[in-house]
Amino acid sequence: MGGNDAPLTGPDLTQGVAFADVPEGGMLLGYVGDEAVILVRPAGRDEIFAVGATCTHYSGPLAEGSLDGDTIRCPWHHACFDGRTGEALAAPALTPLPSYTVERRGSRVVVGSKRAHALPVRRPAEAPESVVIVGTGAAGNAAAEMLRREGYAGPITMIGAERTRPVDRPNLSKDYLAGSAPEDWVFLRPDDFYASQNIELVLGVRATAVDTAARRILLSDGSSKSYGALLLATGSDPVKLTLPGAERPHVYTLRSLADSQAIIAAATAKSAARAVVIGASFIGLEAAASLRARGLAVHVVAPGARPLERVLGPELGDFIRGLHEEHGVRFHLGRKPAAFEDDAVVLDDGSRLPADLTVVGVGVRPSIELAEKAGLKVDRGVLVDAYLETSAPGVYAAGDIARWPDAQTGERLRIEHWVVAERQGQTAARNIVGRGEPFRAVPFFWSQHYDVPINYVGHAESWDRIEVAGNLAAKDALVAYRRAGRIAAIATVFRDKESLEAEALFARGDNDGLDALVAR
Repeated sequence: MGGNDAPLTGPDLTQGVAFADVPEGGMLLGYVGDEAVILVRPAGRDEIFAVGATCTHYSGPLAEGSLDGDTIRCPWHHACFDGRTGEALAAPALTPLPSYTVERRGSRVVVGSKRAHALPVRRPAEAPESVVIVGTGAAGNAAAEMLRREGYAGPITMIGAERTRPVDRPNLSKDYLAGSAPEDWVFLRPDDFYASQNIELVLGVRATAVDTAARRILLSDGSSKSYGALLLATGSDPVKLTLPGAERPHVYTLRSLADSQAIIAAATAKSAARAVVIGASFIGLEAAASLRARGLAVHVVAPGARPLERVLGPELGDFIRGLHEEHGVRFHLGRKPAAFEDDAVVLDDGSRLPADLTVVGVGVRPSIELAEKAGLKVDRGVLVDAYLETSAPGVYAAGDIARWPDAQTGERLRIEHWVVAERQGQTAARNIVGRGEPFRAVPFFWSQHYDVPINYVGHAESWDRIEVAGNLAAKDALVAYRRAGRIAAIATVFRDKESLEAEALFARGDNDGLDALVAR
């Protein structure tokens, strides 16, 4: 994803700049040739480093992000990079930044040539005979890549029910569905990447059973795989309605690339003009925005009084509803579907909404059946310890299915979001090779509605009070969710720096700092 294509602004760094022009604990944007580059000066260090200025995830402008110690954080989706080497430290960053030589000439620093990537060579503390990963989504892909980065040289097998190599799932309801991103942008890695990394992809096959005593997994094609370590990253399945007509071919759920492709085909058919979205979930509303971008009339049906109120509260719920209504979406709130007809959705009050296609986005369920059959401990998810290991030694779980003890609150959490899943996959991989690293990442997700991003850090399943700083109507606000007097989560609209600050403050457990952030 992305590339080093930020606008070329600031000084020509090959001509040099004064050392003092680079703020201590900060960054300076410039360029080298036709590439944007940032100078990085960690606090308390008499050194300056130079790395690419564009996030390798979605091309976010890193100079507008933050520098925390040696770590650069992207303002858009909180990807983390090492400011000294460009190494991708934490998802959604998977690809490193380019880095450049820097020469000190008296009071000036001059940037030279781009370095060949020489990232740290690591050797695993432990090396299981083989690693099998069940799931080719966010957690599974991130884990496979991290195993290789951690120096694991043994066999890695990824098993996925979908027939395509790993994709950037958030894109399926956003840019790709809207028609503003090509299909080759959807895949996380090029076609030859996995072979180049000696990662075996077994696609279109389901894992049907796990024998934890024999360390063997059975597959739907009749074959089996032995493992030294196993990662379960089976993700979630969309909830399907059991109403009359729900199996009609023009009624879709949205989870896989094939799902998104089918919706695009239906939306771009000559006869398509009207779409109904069932559910005001993130997936449902992102699909609504994407279908509006394709010119369809869109109606959203949901039982609640406001979209996303249970997750984001009434203030942001009203804001999101207004944003969609500005773009022509019509809401039917307090209503449920009763049946699906060839050309309409029948609601529970008997009214009919004409529909050439219908997208059902009423939530997902964690895919824990494999873990249950294997005898692993489950409770509304697969129970894992701080290192993401399940009740069976050598078996780990990450992503949508994992319920882990949260380092910030002490509560057990299970969160269905992309960045959390990727970071858990990375942590599980490190622990498979013996790093002994507890999962401490602060939960983060983003949602995009038209040109408006919403970033959310922390986790608040419930709250006592919501505080809004700024102006939601002006699309410039911070929303804080308090529980028992403490801030449990913060959502922002076009306040990327504050979102990064909030993540760092949550990570440090700095409640006073969070209060001060909201009070600004």
